[in-house]
Amino acid sequence: MLYLVVRALERGPAVVREVLERPRTLELFWRSSILALTVTVACIILGSVLAWIVVRTDLRGRRILGVLFTLPLAIPSYVLGFIWVAELPQLTGFIGAATVLTIASYPYVFLPVAAALAAADPAGEEVAQTLGRSRIRAVLSITTRQVWPAATAGGLLVALYTLSDFGAVALMRYDAFTVAIFMSYQGSFDRTPAAILGLILAAAAILLTIAERRARRGFAARIATGAPRASRPFVLGPLGVPAYLLAVTVITAGVILPFAALGRWMLRSQRVSVAWGEIWAATASTIQVAGIAALATTLAAIPIGLLAARSRSLAARTAESVSYIGFALPGITVGLAVVFIGIRALPQLYQQLPMLVMAYMVLFLPLAVGAIRSAIASIPESLEDVSATLGEPRWRTSIRIVLPLALPGTAAGAALVFLAVAKELPATLMLRPTTVDTLATSLWSHTAELAYGAAAPYAVALILVAALPALLLGNVMGWRSTMPRLPLPRDTDGLDEAAAPVATKESAPA
Repeated sequence: MLYLVVRALERGPAVVREVLERPRTLELFWRSSILALTVTVACIILGSVLAWIVVRTDLRGRRILGVLFTLPLAIPSYVLGFIWVAELPQLTGFIGAATVLTIASYPYVFLPVAAALAAADPAGEEVAQTLGRSRIRAVLSITTRQVWPAATAGGLLVALYTLSDFGAVALMRYDAFTVAIFMSYQGSFDRTPAAILGLILAAAAILLTIAERRARRGFAARIATGAPRASRPFVLGPLGVPAYLLAVTVITAGVILPFAALGRWMLRSQRVSVAWGEIWAATASTIQVAGIAALATTLAAIPIGLLAARSRSLAARTAESVSYIGFALPGITVGLAVVFIGIRALPQLYQQLPMLVMAYMVLFLPLAVGAIRSAIASIPESLEDVSATLGEPRWRTSIRIVLPLALPGTAAGAALVFLAVAKELPATLMLRPTTVDTLATSLWSHTAELAYGAAAPYAVALILVAALPALLLGNVMGWRSTMPRLPLPRDTDGLDEAAAPVATKESAPA
C-alpha cells in the first residue's frame, strides 16, 4: 500500500483525479466488476451444488467425484486459458474469461461448503421434516442457511482471485484492470496510472471483505458437539441422471479436456529433445519455494485467524480485512512493491529467496487466514471456558486446545498456499533468484514462444506437484461421503443410543 500511495501521488493529486475521471478507468471498473460478479455467483451456485451432491446424497462414486472436483485447483489459470484458446479459439472475450475463471475457481467454494456440510448438525433439517416440510424444502430452508457463511467465504476468495487474475483474461482478450496495469507497466516508464488502478483494486478488496462479513452476519452453522452422527443421505432417484450429467460436464471441462490437451502436447514433445534435467531442477525448486512460503504464510496467518474467529473487536475486523488486500492485487504490483521497499530497506536481499517469500505472504495470506478462521470458529467456545475455570490462561488454552483441534483446517490453509505459490507467475518472474527456475516460469517461457510441445512436460510436472495438496484438501476439507444411519438398539428407557449421553474415554476430558 505504501508503494501504491507513493507512486500514485508522485505527480500530484491532479493526475490522480485525471486518471480516475477517465472514461477508460470507468469502463475497466465496470468490466472487471461484471466479470467478478458473474464468476462469483456461478462459483457459489456450482460449488455449493457439487458439495451437496458429494456430501449429502446417495450418488454412487461420490468419493471419487470429490477428488476429481478438487483437481482444477492444480491447473494454473493461464494453462487452462492456453488450452481453451488452443482447443476453442472462438471462445474469447467475456464468455471465455468467465468460463475459464469459473472452472479454475469453483473449488474455492466447493471445499469449504463440503466441510460445512460434513460438520453441520443434521438435527435442524430433521426437525423441519417432522413439521411437515419435504426433504428438499428442508435442505433449501435449513441446510442452505447453515452453509451460507462457508459459501460467502469461498465467494470472497473467488471475487478477489478474479480481480487479480492476469493470465486468463489476457489470453481471452478481455480488458480488465489487471491487463491495463500490466500494459501500463510494460508500455511506459510512467507507473502512476498503474499505481492508481492498483489502489482501486485494494479499495475493492476492502469493500468486498466488509460486504462478505455482513453477508454472513446472522448465519451460523450448528456444529454437532455430541456423539458424531451422519445425516441420512438424500435419495436422488430420477435426479441422479442430471446429477451425473452435471458432474461429467464439470470434470470434462476442468480435468479431462486439460489433461487430454496436455497429453497431445506431450506426444508432440517427442519430436523435440526434452531436457529432463532442467525439468527435475525446476520441480525441486518449485517444491522448495512453495514449501517454505506455505510454512511462513501459515505461521503468520495463525494469530490473525485466531483473532478473527474469537474476537469481535475493531482490531480483529481490521486485521482480517487488511489481510485480504494482497489477494486482490496483481502479482506484478505486489512484486514491484516488494522491490520498492526491499531495495530501500534491505538491498542485500534483492532477488533472494526471503524477498520472494515476502511477496508470496502478501499475495496468499488470506488463503491460510480463511481456512484457519473457519476451523477455529467451528470449535465450541465452551472448551475454552472450561479451561479458563481450571485456571489456564487464554494463551495456553489456545496453544494446548484450540490449535491442535484446528490442525486439519491449518493444514488445509497451508495446502492452499502451496498450490497458489506453485502456480504463481508474475511475482516469481520479477523476484526469483537468478539461478532459480520454477515450473511456472519455465512453462511461461516456452508457451510465450508458442513451443507447446516443449512446454507440455513442465505443465504435467506442475499439475503433478499441485495434485498432492489438492488431494489433501479434498480429504481434510470434508467431502467424505456420508453413510446411512442404521437402526440403533434401544435401552431399557426406550431412548436411542444417539440421544443418550454416553461416557467414553474420548468425552471424559471435555
